[in-house]
Amino acid sequence: MTLILQAVLAFLPILLAMILLVGFRLAARYAMPIVLAVTVAIAISVWKMDIMVIAASAVQGLFITVDVLYIILGALLLLSILKYSGGLGAIRYYFTQISPDRRIQIIIIAWLFGSFLEGASGFGTPAAIVAPLLVAIGFPGMAAVMVGLMVQSTAVTFGAIGTPILIGVNNGLTEGIMTAENKVRFLQDVTSQASIIHALVGTFIPWLMIVMSVLFFGKRTDRKKCLTIAPFAVFSGLAFTVPYTVTAMFFGPEFPSLLGSMIGLLVVLTAVKYRFLIPKDSWDFPDKSSWPESWSGKIQADSREIAAPGMSIFKALLPYLVVSVLLIVTRKVGWGIGNYLKSFEISWSSIFGTTISANSTPLYLPATMMVLSALTAVFVYRMPGAKVKKATIEAARISVMAAFVLLFTIPMVRIYINSGMNTSGLASMPVALAEWTASRTADIWPFISPFVGALGAFIAGSNTVSNLMFTEFQYSVADKLGYSNVLIVSLQAVGAAAGNMIAIHNIVAVAAVVGLMGKEGTFLRKTIIPTLYYLLAAGVLGMILTHT
Repeated sequence: MTLILQAVLAFLPILLAMILLVGFRLAARYAMPIVLAVTVAIAISVWKMDIMVIAASAVQGLFITVDVLYIILGALLLLSILKYSGGLGAIRYYFTQISPDRRIQIIIIAWLFGSFLEGASGFGTPAAIVAPLLVAIGFPGMAAVMVGLMVQSTAVTFGAIGTPILIGVNNGLTEGIMTAENKVRFLQDVTSQASIIHALVGTFIPWLMIVMSVLFFGKRTDRKKCLTIAPFAVFSGLAFTVPYTVTAMFFGPEFPSLLGSMIGLLVVLTAVKYRFLIPKDSWDFPDKSSWPESWSGKIQADSREIAAPGMSIFKALLPYLVVSVLLIVTRKVGWGIGNYLKSFEISWSSIFGTTISANSTPLYLPATMMVLSALTAVFVYRMPGAKVKKATIEAARISVMAAFVLLFTIPMVRIYINSGMNTSGLASMPVALAEWTASRTADIWPFISPFVGALGAFIAGSNTVSNLMFTEFQYSVADKLGYSNVLIVSLQAVGAAAGNMIAIHNIVAVAAVVGLMGKEGTFLRKTIIPTLYYLLAAGVLGMILTHT
C-alpha cells in the first residue's frame, strides 16, 4: 500500500471527528462512537490488526478512562464541598476585592494559578479546577471552559514536575540512540530550547485569553477594552515566562512552570496593588439575565451566596493550597513519596495474550489529592453530614455524564496508537501520517514539526504520550534532513503542549466539570484559534532558528 493511501486512511478518523464535532455540531456522545467504529473498521481491514489486539487496546483505554473519570470526580467533589460549605462564596468575594475587572481575574486565576496547577500536576487538572472556580466567581460556564482549556499551553511542557520531558522525550528515544551522558545533555538542551520558544509565543496567551473572552462573551462596544488591558496582560505574560525560561535553562525541566507561576503571582498581585499598568476602565460580562442559555452549564454561581461569616481568604482557599502542596510533595522524584504511592497498582499484563498491558496507580493520581483536600475541607469547615452527602451525590452525578463519551473516546485513541501491532507490516496510523507529511514537507519541516506534536496530543490528550509517540520519529527526520535534533524535538514538545487545548477527552472532562456536556464542538471551534496561533508562531520561530 502506498504511503499516501496509508496517510489518507490514518487521517480519516481525525477528519471524521472534526467534521462531526465542528461541522455538524454533533455532541461528543454521538460523534465518538461513530469515530470508534470507523477506526476499528480501518484497523481490521487495512492495518490487519488482530481482533485480540484491538480488544486489548480497548481494555487499555478503559483503564485510562477510569483514571480520567476519577480526576473529574475529585475536581467536582472539591468544588461541591466548597460550594455547600460557603467557601466558594468567600472565594468569589475575596477575588472580587482584588479586582472586579474580569480581565485581571482571568490573568490571576487562569493564567497564573492554572499554570501553577499544571506545573504541579498536569493531566488535565488545571482546567478541571480553574473552570469551576471561574464559574464560582460569576463567569459564564462556556467562557470558563474556554479559558480553562487555554491554560493548557505554555506550562504543559514542564507540567507534572517535568513529566513530558523526563518521561515523554526521554522514553521516546530508544536505547542505544545515544549514550546516557549524551541523553542527559540532550534533554537539558531540549528543555532550554523549548522554554525559549514557549516564552516567545506564550507571553501573549493571557492577552489572547482576554481578547477571546471579550469578543465571544462581551458587548460590541467592549472591544476597545482588549487594547487598554494589553500592556498589563503582556506584562503578566512576562512575569511568568521570564522566570520560567531562566528556571528551565539553569535548573532543568522539573520546576519551570511551578516557579514561573509562583513568581508571576507575586509580581502580578503586587502590580495590581499599586495599579501598575492597570487601565482606568474595567470590564465585566453582560448582565446575567441577558446571557444566552448556551453560555451556562448545570453548575452555576449562586448569586445569593455570600462569604461565610469570619471565613478568611486563607481558610477559603485552604483546600486548593492543600491540593497544591500534596501534588508537589508526591511528584518530586527524589523524595520517594510518589514511588510509595505508585506501589499500589492495579494492572493487567499481556491482555488477552497480547503484548499490551494496562495499569492504574490510583493513590498517585491527582484525583486522590483532590479527594484528600475535600476531606480536609469537611473537617476545617465542620460541615454537617447532610451537606457532605449532598455534595458527594452532586459530584458523582455529573461525573457519570462524562463517562459515556470517554468510554468511546479513549479506547479509540489506544486502538489508533497501537495500530502498529499488525500483520500487514505497516507503521502505526499516527506514524504513517507523520511519515507522509515529512516526505512532502522536508524543506519546511521546522514549521511542520509542532503540528505533528499537536496531532499526537489531539489524539492522545497528552503532551507526554505525544512525545512518547513522535520524539524518535522527529529525531530521525531531523537527522535525515540535516536539521538540529534539539530544535526539532523541542518544536515537537512545544506543539504537543499546544495540542492539549484541542484534545477531545480534555474538552469532555472540563465540560463535564461545569455541566456543559454536549457542547464539545463549540469549545473545539473556539480553542482551535489559540492552538493555531501557537503552532503557527512556533513553526515560524522554528524556521527562523533553522536559518540563523
